[in-house]
Amino acid sequence: MSGLVLKDVSKSFATKLAVDKVSFTLKKPGVYGLLGTNGAGKTTTIRMLLGIISRDSGEITWNGQEVDRKTVNFGYLPEERGVYPKVKIIDQLRYFAELKGMDKIAAEDSIHSWAKRLKVTEYLNLAAEKLSKGNQQKIQFMTAVIHNPDLIVLDEPFSGLDPVNTEILKNIIIDLVKKNKYIIMSAHQMPTIEEFCSDILILNRGKTVLQGNLQTIKSHYPANRLLIETDTDITKFLKNFTIENSHDFKYLIKIKTESSAHQLLRDVVSEGININKFEIMKPTLNDIFIEKVGAKHE
Repeated sequence: MSGLVLKDVSKSFATKLAVDKVSFTLKKPGVYGLLGTNGAGKTTTIRMLLGIISRDSGEITWNGQEVDRKTVNFGYLPEERGVYPKVKIIDQLRYFAELKGMDKIAAEDSIHSWAKRLKVTEYLNLAAEKLSKGNQQKIQFMTAVIHNPDLIVLDEPFSGLDPVNTEILKNIIIDLVKKNKYIIMSAHQMPTIEEFCSDILILNRGKTVLQGNLQTIKSHYPANRLLIETDTDITKFLKNFTIENSHDFKYLIKIKTESSAHQLLRDVVSEGININKFEIMKPTLNDIFIEKVGAKHE
């Protein structure tokens, strides 16, 4: 089978079962979301699938072959950052490129190409400690992709980035998918996961609590919110609803049934109030995540 396959993968540390029979498959290029609270087993799963630590049981294959450093060309952006503070950026990048088997000419070409793309060319001859946290993050990202890997694992890739640099990195990830890269993304920003990932897996205490196609998962949940925008204050119509947010006559409210939302619409329209937007919404991934790993699972 092509792509990445994890089947019943487990790992214990002393008496603690960190990952318990986790299975998932990346059959085609794209971004797969690996989610969970801190300590849920995400990083352990990532390190096993990249061959950084051994697994106790289960199978991990890439294009039908057992995963090891020879069978999979991978790039890894860990959550723990690893730039050397006193070393010049360009020297670090050359070092990481050579570790991945690149010759000097190919390494230089890749370094300067990525530096231009990430807008860090001016920092290449500086020590890493001179860079902002966001620019250090971009350098770390370069080390993960400089050698043109097939499988890329991004653990909290947008940490420390401002909105402008976040957009730059998002566009790069989109381009990587267009180039048929397989990407596993772990992030705490649920809107980002929703933006990129068609399939997800949620871990809680080492166990899989939810996985599958995100749209299919959402389709099994009833609508729970209504976004309504008007030209005037409609608070008097909302006495039987919970208002989550409101400003400038824009209201995000909780609903128990879609029929209650439609009744609200009829009531407002009957008063001659203009409706600029009326959107019945499914739960967000953040809602689903909290349901699956929130207080009741503690």
